[in-house]
Amino acid sequence: MHLHPGETKAVGWRTVTLLDAVRRLRDASPGVSGRPRVIAIDGRGGAGKTTLAERLRKVTDSAIVHTDDIAWNHAYFDWGAVLAENVLRPLHQGQAVDFRPDAWVEHDRPGSITVPADVEFVWIEGTGIIREELAPWLDASVWMQGDLDEQKRLLLLRDGDSPEHMEHVANWLLEELPFLLREQPWTRATMIVAGPPHIDDDPDTELIVAPPTGP
Repeated sequence: MHLHPGETKAVGWRTVTLLDAVRRLRDASPGVSGRPRVIAIDGRGGAGKTTLAERLRKVTDSAIVHTDDIAWNHAYFDWGAVLAENVLRPLHQGQAVDFRPDAWVEHDRPGSITVPADVEFVWIEGTGIIREELAPWLDASVWMQGDLDEQKRLLLLRDGDSPEHMEHVANWLLEELPFLLREQPWTRATMIVAGPPHIDDDPDTELIVAPPTGP
């Protein structure tokens, strides 16, 4: 498997049900009350973060926040403070979220980022969400480990190989690689989940998981 530079290959993979995975993540933050549990889902582009978040949403009382919405027309990774102040802080205070980032206003993007206050979980998914800066706001976290070549293939399949997109990918990698190497989110994660290529499992009810790899 071709992994990110510095990433430790996870071992001890086993199949668990989605609900068992949710219980493990809940148990990682036993003292939470009066607010949603905030769970991060991180991984390289094409790792399947959005798909996993949606699968978890379907079996829980929960909502999803996409960091791509925070970063939209803002920056690839320089959005931690914006997320913390406008999404994570109100959630920790037991408040609902209704946030329009400045870039949405400037570019006339309709709508807003909304999260109810009364859900049990909020899944925050996106590359770069597991970082030291945001650690105090996260109750548990998931790192999706997969083969980089397969993830790149899936990205091109999903978004195309136009010159504009290829330039975007190249610029993204210039920031993604050193950022992840510095933060090493796989060492901080509560749980490792298998990204592409998946070991055989039932995509509707099961996950392939491994213990944290540690530093």
